[in-house]
Amino acid sequence: MNAVITASGLTKRYKNSLALDGASFQIGAGRIVGLIGPNGAGKTTALKAILGLTTFGGELSVLGLDPRKQRDKLMEEVCFIADVAVLPRWLKVKDAVDFVANVHPRFDRAKCEAFLARTKLQPNQKVKQMSKGMIVQLHLALVMAIDARLLVLDEPTLGLDILYRKQFYQSLLEDYFDENKTILVTTHQVEEIEHILTDLMFIRDGKIVLDTDMEALGERFSEVLVGAELAAAARQLNPLDERQVFGKSIFLFDNVSRPQLEQLGEVRRPSIGDLFVATMKGTYA
Repeated sequence: MNAVITASGLTKRYKNSLALDGASFQIGAGRIVGLIGPNGAGKTTALKAILGLTTFGGELSVLGLDPRKQRDKLMEEVCFIADVAVLPRWLKVKDAVDFVANVHPRFDRAKCEAFLARTKLQPNQKVKQMSKGMIVQLHLALVMAIDARLLVLDEPTLGLDILYRKQFYQSLLEDYFDENKTILVTTHQVEEIEHILTDLMFIRDGKIVLDTDMEALGERFSEVLVGAELAAAARQLNPLDERQVFGKSIFLFDNVSRPQLEQLGEVRRPSIGDLFVATMKGTYA
């Protein structure tokens, strides 16, 4: 795999907590990777390390560079979208375009203006006059016009209604992503990015507890809808999780053969959300 990001034994300690606890992972080029975890799991700290925004222990290479020592060079190849509140409220649309054009060597003004033309944003409109969805449209137009090899998204659609969220991810796929670009995204709305992901990582207590591509996930994990008469037999196979729906039990299994499971009931691929809940049991206790 042509690795864009390689992390080995990544650690970060704050005063009273260990945010990253020996996290190791690798992300290849041309992938869309979801980094999913509960609050406080280490997601944002991992992104900050990748972007060179925090110190850390262990080894980390991003696009062949060390974020601690070569951040200026790294940021020529990386874009970042966090919460949209980072845009100053007094900033005008045209000034935002001018600013990025003057500071980023890989910015394409014509492409940015073409994106903006598909929105209701006006050149003299200020951020304080925009809805949150419009601010995201501005932010996305600026970022998509930069020919970056890595795009890092930290809760990019937080607080948006469902229409803007769908438009955001559709724009990423249609107007930005290709085999030469890599996207790393964290979100709590996992069901909305499931269809675009090529790879999935779960992080818990600063450790990567699941790292798989989506095809392998479907082969490894299975959900089975089991009637009451076969529930005891299903429990003998050590399921990861069990929940009740309309008088039947839904069991989640890891690496149990499909023919074996088909004897118990209807077999299907679990959603990322259901897999996440099962994997993180106890985290919210």
